Amino acid sequence: MDRPRIAKDFKFKRQKLAWVVGGFIALSAVAFAIARLEPGAPSVAREQLYLDEVKEGTLERKVRGPGVLQPREARWLSTRVDARVDRVLLRAGETVEPDDIIVQLSNPEVERAADAAALEVAAARAEYAAARLELESQRLDRRSSLAEARANAESARLQSVAEERAFKTGAVSELQFARSKILATQLGERAVIEEQRLAALDAAVGAQLEARMARLRQQERALEERRLAADSLQVRAGIAGVVQSVPVQEGQQLQPGANVARVAKPDTLYAELRIPELDARDLAAGQSASIDMRDRLVRGRVVRVDPTVVAGAVRVEIDFDETLPSQARADLSVDGTIAIETLTNVRFVGRPVGAQSDSSTTVFRARPGERVAARVPVKFGKASVNQIVVLEGLEPGDIVALADTTQWSGKDRLVID
Repeated sequence: MDRPRIAKDFKFKRQKLAWVVGGFIALSAVAFAIARLEPGAPSVAREQLYLDEVKEGTLERKVRGPGVLQPREARWLSTRVDARVDRVLLRAGETVEPDDIIVQLSNPEVERAADAAALEVAAARAEYAAARLELESQRLDRRSSLAEARANAESARLQSVAEERAFKTGAVSELQFARSKILATQLGERAVIEEQRLAALDAAVGAQLEARMARLRQQERALEERRLAADSLQVRAGIAGVVQSVPVQEGQQLQPGANVARVAKPDTLYAELRIPELDARDLAAGQSASIDMRDRLVRGRVVRVDPTVVAGAVRVEIDFDETLPSQARADLSVDGTIAIETLTNVRFVGRPVGAQSDSSTTVFRARPGERVAARVPVKFGKASVNQIVVLEGLEPGDIVALADTTQWSGKDRLVID
């Protein structure tokens, strides 16, 4: 009676154990599967991603950079000596002519030195004139002595010739003839010596006058320097233009070489742009450009590209092909765009944040009609201001997120809302 019941209970327990083991295995499989699943992709608003479509065709490559308007002709006015600012006569923005005084300085020592130098030059000129008269008098005395010696020599020669004729006729003794001949020779030699003495005197007079003239010119140059130093106390514009700045105040003490004022011609402005060094590789003189003056664009062209990089940027000078608007003035902030080249038959897309020319990175890409964007590797080529060439990783029609996606750096997919 009990044996069938025991067998039935054993069978039930075995089935129950099998169900428990099967359930445990199923739960383990589910847990393992859940553990293998990736976290859910975050949802991001379409406007937040700044989506753009990959296109194929012609791309006009441009680069852009900020800059300022600079005067082509400008100068800083500085002081040559220690000086104190007495008066500031003109301020920034005022129109000036070359002789207009902008700032008046003072230095009594400089003014006294100029006066003393002028007196020294006047004395040196008087001494030079007196020395020249004295030397000229000596030269005249020597010439007089030479003339007298020549006259005596000629008279003795004529006397000797006459006595030679008389000696031949017996009218004069041989002794008398010999004496007159010796005297003529002696006086002739004396005349030659007087000529040499006059030549030596002329050379000495010339050397002395040249030496005195050199000292006089040296003093005149010193006077000129003193006068320039004194004149520099009246800081003049030097050119016709507009005062750009006057960085001094009345009563301020200035050192030599200190800037006092800046004057520029407002009608000769050019734009100086700062192009990022990575975008400046293909810049060259002659390329067309446009400068944004805030209310209008002005066409221009590149005239110079700085060969050096300063603070991560290359300086580029732009000359204008059009008349500038009335509000254009020196130091006005502008933005400039330079056309580099035109690329044909290329794939391109809007330039993602941080994308550089000739670089590789990853972007979020969605196929046409899909709402899920996957992270894919992309190789970029040449870059323009707002667009960049795609070499690998994207096809025409693909949708690309251009916004900064660093906040989803650990995600491989995004859901576009």
